[in-house]
Amino acid sequence: MPLPLILKSKPDYVDLDADFKPLPKHGHLTQPHEEYALVQPAIDAMFDQVWALPDFHEFRQVGLGVDASMPPGGPDRARDVVTEFLQFPARDGHMIELKVYKSPKVQKEAALMLRMHGGGWCVGGHETDGAENVYAATHPNIVVVSVDYRLAPEHPAPQALHDSLDALLWSKTNATKLGVSPDKIIVAGSSAGANLAAALTIEARDQGIAGIVAQVLHFPQTCHPKLFPKDRYEFGSYIQNAEASVFDLIRDECFLDAYVPDTSSPDARDHWPLLADSHRDLPPALIQCGGNDVLRDDALAYAEALGAAGVDVEVHAYPGLPHCFASAVPTLSDTQEFYKRYNYFLDKHTH
Repeated sequence: MPLPLILKSKPDYVDLDADFKPLPKHGHLTQPHEEYALVQPAIDAMFDQVWALPDFHEFRQVGLGVDASMPPGGPDRARDVVTEFLQFPARDGHMIELKVYKSPKVQKEAALMLRMHGGGWCVGGHETDGAENVYAATHPNIVVVSVDYRLAPEHPAPQALHDSLDALLWSKTNATKLGVSPDKIIVAGSSAGANLAAALTIEARDQGIAGIVAQVLHFPQTCHPKLFPKDRYEFGSYIQNAEASVFDLIRDECFLDAYVPDTSSPDARDHWPLLADSHRDLPPALIQCGGNDVLRDDALAYAEALGAAGVDVEVHAYPGLPHCFASAVPTLSDTQEFYKRYNYFLDKHTH
C-alpha cells in the first residue's frame, strides 16, 4: 500500500511565531543572490510539482534511471567515466545495490569513495548526486561506490546507517575486486547522504574500523531541530530560511518524521553527528552549504564542533543560495566554484 506524502500546515519543531532577527554569525548569508533569482521561479515550480505528488512511491519515480546533468564545461560522463552495478548482502541478508564509477584509466589500488546519496533518507538514488560521483571518478586514483541503502518510512533509522556500515565493511573486504586500497577511504554524501557519511565516520572511529582518510559533507543535516544544542551553536537558519527555495522547513520535517519518528527514544541522539559524545580523532572534512538553506546552521555548527575537537575542517557557505544548489542549478557560476573546491579537496587527500 502506498505511503502518503504528508506535509504539515505548520512545523512542530521550530517556533516561527518568535520575534526573530537575523543572528550575528550567519544571518547575513541569507542575502539575495542575483543570479539565482533569475531561475528561482522555474526551480520552485519544478519542486512544487514533485512535492504535490500523493505518496513516497510516486516521488521516488521522479527522475528514476536518469543520469544527473553535468555543469557546463564539466566532465563528459560518457567518455571520462565507466560504471557498473554490483550487489552485496547486508547483515540481514538483504541484497544492497552498489553503483561503481571509475575512470577508464583508473590506477591500481585507488582510493575508495563510499558515497551515500541525498533525498531525505526517503527518496533518491545513485544519480541524485550523480554529478559529484562523476567528478570524483574522473580522478584516476579514485573509485566511487554509491550505496542504494534502504529508505524510510518503510525502513526508518538506523537502517540506512546499518546498510552504509555494511557497505563500508564489504568494500574493505572486497578491495581487490573493486581495485581500491582498504586503507584509503573517503566517506561522502550530500544532504541526508552527508548525515549518513558523518554518522558513519563516527561509527567507524568508535568501532575501530581503520582506513577513512577524509569525509565530504555537502549540505548536511547534523542534528534534529528539536534536539539542536542552541546554547552552544547559532540556530537561526530554520526560522530565517523557513520558506527557502528547493527545500523548506515543512519539507524537512516531512522527511525527519519518516526517518526518526520518535525523537524521545533513547537512541534518537545516535542519528545526529552534532550530538556525538566526542568529535576527536575524526578525519579531515570538507563542508559546503547554501546560505539560504534551512540546514545552513547544521553545517556550520558541525564545522565548529569538528574544529574545536582539533579536526582539520574546510568549510564554505554560499550566500543566498539554497539547499543542494549545485545539482539543482548546474549553470550557476557558484556551482563551478563548488566543484573546484570539491576537486581540490579530493586531490589533497588522495595524493
